[in-house]
Amino acid sequence: MDLNTYSEEVLNELFETAYTKVSETQKKFPQDVLLYFYAYYKHAKNESDLRVTQNPIDGEKLVSAFKANAMFQVKKFSERESKIKYIKLAKKHLGDEFQIK
Repeated sequence: MDLNTYSEEVLNELFETAYTKVSETQKKFPQDVLLYFYAYYKHAKNESDLRVTQNPIDGEKLVSAFKANAMFQVKKFSERESKIKYIKLAKKHLGDEFQIK
């Protein structure tokens, strides 16, 4: 399975399917995996604008820092690469729930 050879249309379909499967699963993912899902998805959808919030409440500051760090780590990838990484991460953590044909 070399996702790099897939057309944009097929890759987009796989990406959306992976997102749906990850969203609907009953599996619990470790926090670091959730951050990668978040960052790859946001970057792949070109929604990776980082905003600085004035006076965050309680734990928001810490959560925002972790999200920002994850976003900075994936900035080096193209949107296509982020989709591929998201699909591979979904396949790894969902196993039989998400099979690529």
